[in-house]
Amino acid sequence: MDYRQHAPAAPRNRDPILDVLRGVLPRDGRVLEIASGSGEHVVHFARHLPELTFQPTDPSPEAIRSIDAWMAHAELRNVAPPLQFDATDPDWPFSNLAGIICINMIHIAPWHATQGLLHGAATSLAPGAPLYLYGPYRRGDVPTADSNEAFDASLRTRNPEWGLRDLDAVAALAATHGLSSPEIIEMPANNLSVVFRRVR
Repeated sequence: MDYRQHAPAAPRNRDPILDVLRGVLPRDGRVLEIASGSGEHVVHFARHLPELTFQPTDPSPEAIRSIDAWMAHAELRNVAPPLQFDATDPDWPFSNLAGIICINMIHIAPWHATQGLLHGAATSLAPGAPLYLYGPYRRGDVPTADSNEAFDASLRTRNPEWGLRDLDAVAALAATHGLSSPEIIEMPANNLSVVFRRVR
Protein backbone atom coordinates (compact mmCIF):
# COMPACT_ATOMS: atom_id res chain seq x y z
CA MET A 1 0.00 0.00 0.00
CA ASP A 2 1.21 3.50 -0.85
CA TYR A 3 0.98 5.62 2.32
CA ARG A 4 2.08 8.85 0.63
CA GLN A 5 -0.28 11.73 1.32
CA HIS A 6 -0.74 14.54 -1.19
CA ALA A 7 -1.24 18.16 -0.10
CA PRO A 8 -2.92 20.07 -2.96
CA ALA A 9 -0.90 23.25 -2.37
CA ALA A 10 2.51 21.55 -2.24
CA PRO A 11 3.11 21.22 -6.01
CA ARG A 12 2.11 24.88 -6.45
CA ASN A 13 4.20 26.46 -3.71
CA ARG A 14 7.27 24.23 -3.39
CA ASP A 15 9.31 25.88 -6.16
CA PRO A 16 8.62 29.49 -5.09
CA ILE A 17 9.56 28.49 -1.54
CA LEU A 18 12.69 26.71 -2.77
CA ASP A 19 13.76 29.86 -4.61
CA VAL A 20 13.60 31.79 -1.33
CA LEU A 21 15.31 29.06 0.68
CA ARG A 22 18.29 29.11 -1.69
CA GLY A 23 19.00 32.63 -0.48
CA VAL A 24 18.08 32.08 3.16
CA LEU A 25 19.62 28.78 4.23
CA PRO A 26 23.37 28.27 4.59
CA ARG A 27 25.26 26.05 2.17
CA ASP A 28 25.47 23.10 4.56
CA GLY A 29 24.33 21.93 7.97
CA ARG A 30 21.24 20.42 9.57
CA VAL A 31 17.82 21.93 8.86
CA LEU A 32 14.79 21.07 10.96
CA GLU A 33 11.31 21.10 9.46
CA ILE A 34 8.46 21.61 11.92
CA ALA A 35 5.01 20.28 10.94
CA SER A 36 6.26 18.46 7.84
CA GLY A 37 2.77 17.20 7.00
CA SER A 38 2.73 14.93 3.96
CA GLY A 39 6.52 15.11 3.51
CA GLU A 40 6.35 16.46 -0.04
CA HIS A 41 8.11 19.70 0.79
CA VAL A 42 11.06 18.23 2.65
CA VAL A 43 11.72 15.66 -0.09
CA HIS A 44 11.61 18.37 -2.76
CA PHE A 45 13.95 20.68 -0.86
CA ALA A 46 16.38 17.88 -0.01
CA ARG A 47 16.57 16.83 -3.65
CA HIS A 48 17.54 20.35 -4.74
CA LEU A 49 19.74 21.28 -1.74
CA PRO A 50 21.90 18.16 -1.43
CA GLU A 51 24.57 19.71 0.83
CA LEU A 52 22.01 20.20 3.60
CA THR A 53 20.66 17.46 5.87
CA PHE A 54 16.95 17.75 6.60
CA GLN A 55 15.16 16.53 9.73
CA PRO A 56 11.38 16.26 9.19
CA THR A 57 9.02 16.22 12.17
CA ASP A 58 5.28 16.13 12.77
CA PRO A 59 3.02 15.34 15.74
CA SER A 60 0.72 13.14 13.64
CA PRO A 61 1.47 9.40 13.25
CA GLU A 62 -0.27 9.47 9.86
CA ALA A 63 2.03 12.26 8.71
CA ILE A 64 5.08 10.35 9.90
CA ARG A 65 3.95 7.36 7.86
CA SER A 66 3.49 9.56 4.79
CA ILE A 67 6.92 11.16 5.22
CA ASP A 68 8.49 7.70 5.48
CA ALA A 69 6.71 6.68 2.28
CA TRP A 70 7.86 9.77 0.39
CA MET A 71 11.43 9.22 1.59
CA ALA A 72 11.38 5.60 0.45
CA HIS A 73 10.07 6.67 -2.94
CA ALA A 74 12.64 9.48 -3.35
CA GLU A 75 15.66 7.45 -2.13
CA LEU A 76 17.45 10.51 -0.76
CA ARG A 77 20.42 10.25 1.60
CA ASN A 78 20.16 13.74 3.10
CA VAL A 79 16.81 13.30 4.87
CA ALA A 80 16.88 11.85 8.39
CA PRO A 81 14.08 9.52 9.55
CA PRO A 82 11.06 11.62 10.60
CA LEU A 83 10.46 12.29 14.28
CA GLN A 84 7.05 12.49 15.93
CA PHE A 85 7.43 15.87 17.59
CA ASP A 86 5.14 18.72 18.62
CA ALA A 87 6.36 22.32 18.50
CA THR A 88 4.69 22.98 21.86
CA ASP A 89 7.11 20.62 23.60
CA PRO A 90 8.98 22.81 26.11
CA ASP A 91 12.22 20.84 25.71
CA TRP A 92 13.37 20.71 22.10
CA PRO A 93 15.98 17.94 21.55
CA PHE A 94 17.84 19.94 18.89
CA SER A 95 20.84 22.27 18.98
CA ASN A 96 23.09 24.31 16.70
CA LEU A 97 20.68 23.98 13.77
CA ALA A 98 21.59 25.62 10.47
CA GLY A 99 17.94 26.52 9.96
CA ILE A 100 14.31 25.77 10.78
CA ILE A 101 11.49 25.62 8.22
CA CYS A 102 7.81 25.80 9.13
CA ILE A 103 5.28 25.92 6.28
CA ASN A 104 1.56 26.55 6.72
CA MET A 105 1.42 25.68 10.42
CA ILE A 106 0.93 28.91 12.33
CA HIS A 107 -2.59 29.60 11.06
CA ILE A 108 -3.70 25.95 11.32
CA ALA A 109 -2.75 25.57 14.99
CA PRO A 110 -3.54 27.28 18.30
CA TRP A 111 -1.48 30.34 19.24
CA HIS A 112 0.48 28.32 21.80
CA ALA A 113 2.00 26.37 18.87
CA THR A 114 3.50 29.65 17.61
CA GLN A 115 4.73 30.39 21.11
CA GLY A 116 6.38 26.97 21.26
CA LEU A 117 7.89 27.37 17.81
CA LEU A 118 9.53 30.70 18.58
CA HIS A 119 10.79 29.53 21.98
CA GLY A 120 12.21 26.35 20.45
CA ALA A 121 13.82 28.19 17.57
CA ALA A 122 15.59 30.53 19.96
CA THR A 123 17.08 27.61 21.89
CA SER A 124 17.86 25.34 18.93
CA LEU A 125 19.23 27.56 16.16
CA ALA A 126 22.90 28.38 15.78
CA PRO A 127 23.66 32.11 16.16
CA GLY A 128 22.57 33.93 13.00
CA ALA A 129 20.68 30.92 11.65
CA PRO A 130 17.22 31.46 10.09
CA LEU A 131 13.71 30.49 11.07
CA TYR A 132 11.71 30.41 7.83
CA LEU A 133 7.92 30.70 7.98
CA TYR A 134 5.49 30.51 5.07
CA GLY A 135 1.79 31.21 4.89
CA PRO A 136 -0.86 33.97 4.94
CA TYR A 137 -0.77 36.72 7.59
CA ARG A 138 -2.50 39.92 8.58
CA ARG A 139 -0.18 42.92 8.32
CA GLY A 140 -0.91 46.26 9.93
CA ASP A 141 -2.37 48.64 7.36
CA VAL A 142 -1.93 46.24 4.43
CA PRO A 143 -5.41 45.16 3.23
CA THR A 144 -6.04 41.43 3.58
CA ALA A 145 -7.04 39.71 0.33
CA ASP A 146 -10.65 38.57 0.10
CA SER A 147 -9.45 35.00 -0.40
CA ASN A 148 -7.46 35.20 2.83
CA GLU A 149 -10.46 36.60 4.71
CA ALA A 150 -12.56 33.68 3.47
CA PHE A 151 -9.80 31.25 4.43
CA ASP A 152 -9.58 32.77 7.91
CA ALA A 153 -13.34 32.41 8.40
CA SER A 154 -13.18 28.81 7.24
CA LEU A 155 -10.35 28.01 9.64
CA ARG A 156 -12.15 29.57 12.60
CA THR A 157 -15.27 27.58 11.78
CA ARG A 158 -13.21 24.39 11.96
CA ASN A 159 -11.44 25.43 15.17
CA PRO A 160 -11.89 28.80 16.93
CA GLU A 161 -8.23 28.71 18.02
CA TRP A 162 -7.06 28.67 14.39
CA GLY A 163 -6.86 31.59 11.96
CA LEU A 164 -4.56 34.07 10.26
CA ARG A 165 -2.06 35.59 12.69
CA ASP A 166 -1.10 39.22 12.95
CA LEU A 167 2.50 39.43 11.74
CA ASP A 168 3.28 42.27 14.14
CA ALA A 169 2.22 40.06 17.06
CA VAL A 170 4.40 37.21 15.79
CA ALA A 171 7.35 39.57 15.36
CA ALA A 172 6.89 41.05 18.83
CA LEU A 173 6.89 37.59 20.37
CA ALA A 174 9.94 36.60 18.32
CA ALA A 175 11.83 39.64 19.66
CA THR A 176 11.22 38.53 23.24
CA HIS A 177 13.03 35.29 22.39
CA GLY A 178 16.09 36.99 20.91
CA LEU A 179 15.09 36.68 17.27
CA SER A 180 15.57 39.44 14.71
CA SER A 181 13.01 41.64 13.04
CA PRO A 182 11.46 39.73 10.15
CA GLU A 183 12.51 39.85 6.55
CA ILE A 184 9.26 39.70 4.55
CA ILE A 185 9.06 38.38 1.00
CA GLU A 186 5.84 38.53 -1.01
CA MET A 187 4.82 35.15 -2.41
CA PRO A 188 2.16 33.93 -4.87
CA ALA A 189 -1.48 33.49 -3.81
CA ASN A 190 -1.29 36.20 -1.11
CA ASN A 191 1.20 34.30 1.03
CA LEU A 192 4.39 35.54 2.66
CA SER A 193 7.83 34.19 3.35
CA VAL A 194 8.91 35.49 6.77
CA VAL A 195 12.50 35.04 7.95
CA PHE A 196 13.69 35.56 11.51
CA ARG A 197 17.27 34.99 12.66
CA ARG A 198 18.69 34.16 16.05
CA VAL A 199 20.59 37.20 17.24
CA ARG A 200 21.35 36.20 20.84
